[in-house]
Amino acid sequence: MRIEADCIGKLAVPDDALYGIHTLRAVHNFPITTELMHPLIMQSLVQIKKAAASVNAAAGTLSNDKAHAIIAACNQLLLGRYADNFIVPAIQGGAGTSANMNVNEVVANLAHRLMPAVAVHPNDDVNQSQSTNDTFPTAGKMALCMQLPGLLTALSRLVQTLLVKSQRYQDAIKVGRTQLEDAVPTTYGRTFHAYYQLFKRDLTRVRQAGEHLRIVNLGGTAIGTGINATHTYQQQILVKLNQNTDLDLVAAPDLIDATQNCDLFVEFSAAMKTLAVDLKFSNDLRLLASGPQAGFGELNLPAQQAGSSIMPGKINPVIPEVVNQVAFEVIGNDTTVTMAAEAGQLELNAFEPIMLRALLASEQHLQQDLTTLVDHCVRQLTVNRQRCADQVAHSAITATVLAPYLGYETTTALIKEALTTNQAIPELLHRRRLLSDDLVEQLFSPAGLTQPRPEVIEQLRAVAK
Repeated sequence: MRIEADCIGKLAVPDDALYGIHTLRAVHNFPITTELMHPLIMQSLVQIKKAAASVNAAAGTLSNDKAHAIIAACNQLLLGRYADNFIVPAIQGGAGTSANMNVNEVVANLAHRLMPAVAVHPNDDVNQSQSTNDTFPTAGKMALCMQLPGLLTALSRLVQTLLVKSQRYQDAIKVGRTQLEDAVPTTYGRTFHAYYQLFKRDLTRVRQAGEHLRIVNLGGTAIGTGINATHTYQQQILVKLNQNTDLDLVAAPDLIDATQNCDLFVEFSAAMKTLAVDLKFSNDLRLLASGPQAGFGELNLPAQQAGSSIMPGKINPVIPEVVNQVAFEVIGNDTTVTMAAEAGQLELNAFEPIMLRALLASEQHLQQDLTTLVDHCVRQLTVNRQRCADQVAHSAITATVLAPYLGYETTTALIKEALTTNQAIPELLHRRRLLSDDLVEQLFSPAGLTQPRPEVIEQLRAVAK
């Protein structure tokens, strides 16, 4: 063991550990969860330290020897080595200071191990020109930006798959439903196209909110004033960081605003929450595939696993069910982000650790959720065309198409009679001779029920009169 000291006192640190006293205090102070700070946040902090060392050397405030040692250490860490030294909990007080100091200590000790003749200090050298208050939120945004392409790709695949389904089933007629009661007919082509439009809007929302995450406060240091940072550092740090990461980060126009306010996190979380809400699509899949004998039975979902430990042959809609559960989690995470952002006070929000934990989890789980939904469910599902057509043929609500010709009250009476006698509406019309057979055939054809055109309706009304 080695003894290290800070403003609180002294603490024994394992002699072979690259982390130091500040890291250990965080481990002792925050035994809330076994979950560690997200690896992408720690990786992003290392990228910031590497870029800062280079820029500080160019500014003349850090010796070339120290800069080379820090950069060498960062390169080792970016290769994934010594990752077991990043041990601070994901949920922590201090606005991310423990995560920042964990990286500072590891980089400093590793730099000295790689170049024993160079003494590197975690605060004075590795953290030079920085504060946790600008490095941690920047690292969090970098992590979110790194995960974002995966989410956008998964969502794009769902959008494209739904478009293909809409084209394949454009003529598959089905009973529409409102409030779970029979409504006028439509087609599965139109149904899938509506879902396509829904998730296409989600794709736009998530992409736009994700672009705003590239706006960072790096260079603002403690509260956005840039105290202790050189002019060279403020002008060059994002240039260097972007060269190293290809993330296209941009400086916020007002660093004080960007340091104290977390509305961009709220915006991104809201976009993901909206996507999660729209995944009520999975509820529709479960309902429309229910059965196979006593349910709707309109969709055939791919069988993925045995559904019961007691009922042989039972198959459950496990993919839509897991999609639902991730949606619940994302909506809950959005509440966490909202509450944490609202709790910010004055020049800094201290609750970014829990916000970033929630955001990164939502982003990652939605990506995996959507991939599972497409690959194991939507892409393979089929429509039971015959069952859908039979339901339309025996649905009394199709009589709605008669209202312009027979009036609301007469049509209502026909529907009641059809339900009471279990007869199809066209049969009643034929028996009672209320309309010509040709007109009935046109009205109750798939096109007449699902694609009514105003000019055709006017022509048919004239014939009826």
